[in-house]
Amino acid sequence: MTVWVILGIYVAVMIVIGVMGARKVNSLTSFVVGSRSAGPWMSAFAYGTTYFSAVLFIGYAGRSGWDFGLWAVLIGLGNAVFGAWLAWKVLADRTREVTRRLKIKTMPQMFEKRFISKPMKIFAAIVIFIFMTPYSASVYSGLSYLCESVLHIDYAAAMLAIALISAVYLVLGGYLASLKADFIQGIVMIFGILAMIFFVFRAEEVGGLSQGLSNLSEIMREHELMPLAGSNVLPLVSLIILTSFGSWGLPQMIHKFYGVADRGAIKRGTVISTIFCGIISCGAYLVGALSRLFFTDIPELAGKANYDLIIPQMLIKSLPTVLLAVVLVLVLSASVSTLSGITLTSCSTLSMDLIVSVFRPNMDKKKTLTITRVLCLLFILFSFVIAYFKLPILMLMSFSWGSVAGAFLAPYLLGLYWKKMNRFGAWSGMLGGLGVSVVLALVSNFDAGKSAVFGVTAIASSFVFCFVGTLVGRAIGGKSAQTNDAFFAVSDEVQA
Repeated sequence: MTVWVILGIYVAVMIVIGVMGARKVNSLTSFVVGSRSAGPWMSAFAYGTTYFSAVLFIGYAGRSGWDFGLWAVLIGLGNAVFGAWLAWKVLADRTREVTRRLKIKTMPQMFEKRFISKPMKIFAAIVIFIFMTPYSASVYSGLSYLCESVLHIDYAAAMLAIALISAVYLVLGGYLASLKADFIQGIVMIFGILAMIFFVFRAEEVGGLSQGLSNLSEIMREHELMPLAGSNVLPLVSLIILTSFGSWGLPQMIHKFYGVADRGAIKRGTVISTIFCGIISCGAYLVGALSRLFFTDIPELAGKANYDLIIPQMLIKSLPTVLLAVVLVLVLSASVSTLSGITLTSCSTLSMDLIVSVFRPNMDKKKTLTITRVLCLLFILFSFVIAYFKLPILMLMSFSWGSVAGAFLAPYLLGLYWKKMNRFGAWSGMLGGLGVSVVLALVSNFDAGKSAVFGVTAIASSFVFCFVGTLVGRAIGGKSAQTNDAFFAVSDEVQA
């Protein structure tokens, strides 16, 4: 009963935020990027809560903790240092300035402005919508495993609840409602992860901090996890790179920089975001690392080992009912915020950069706003359908993450700073990175264990394609060598 009461309070708060946010949404711009005046706390928490979802707590933390033991915490450190601190240092201010000056609202629009290519904008919009759908589905799946284990409610019913919560506050309130919701959900996540760590260490299976770490070190030596075996180095490093640097190319993450108020907010937001990501990510992987103290074998579902059951079963054994409810809301908060970020980014891109740009260029902004809202509902529905079939979380997450980052990270990052990069180079990196990711996934039959290595390979390949393609573009000349010098113009800050 306690669990349901706490969940009920959370749902009510999200609905209120959505209804209140709806009053402030009076244009397409306000729905997609707000007023571009987000402060450091709102921006940092929005970045962090979009970064982490049930995929971290249920998927990555469980499997990585089992496979690497305490070494898995290095993934969390990488997320904080490279995925948060360095990302804000390198990307935030430049992205904020360019998108504000050129009135850019989506990543495809940035590619169009930078490389003077409408086809590139259309292609990027299609890639985002197609590959973000399985990413979104992985969010549903992760939380539903926990709901099924803790609340003993039907998997489909749990996913439907997630969908409804996301739809209500996102479709009504858009970006502004999402910012407020992310801030509240970020606070819940910090409290929840600290409570999770405290009670898991107090569990009988762990026996406290010193005893638990001592026992875990011994088990890691028995299973050749300490020192780190050579066969584990590449998968571990690949996970650190994919989950830390891969986020640099994800549209829903970059979107958080569009609305930051000023450089002062970026400086403070950098620190806040790094601390937030360090607490959440390192805490999750630490809990996952303790899994070998709870199980001698991977928990099974329908006779097959299932890594996604590790964390839920650990929590059931460790946490009192009240804290179990708080942790459930923690994972729900992380999932809903990530889902809303993916949905808003994908659907605004599809409506503005594909439907309006290609089919209805004269459509007024009110109709575009309505279409964007409808698409948000449809996107949530499509993700629900994919998740219903219970595909492994990491396979869904890593494949889509690697494909999108492989397509966009290199063209986006190099496009921001390398003035000589041209249209041919951008197309080469985009098509090459995406192609490598898809081919490797197909050849391996979507092997989740290799997905991180494949994602990193796709990203690295994209950089090579960008450099080589740029040289070829210069040799060919004409439109292939086209770039936009105005993209790098220095001007006063302009409100969109």
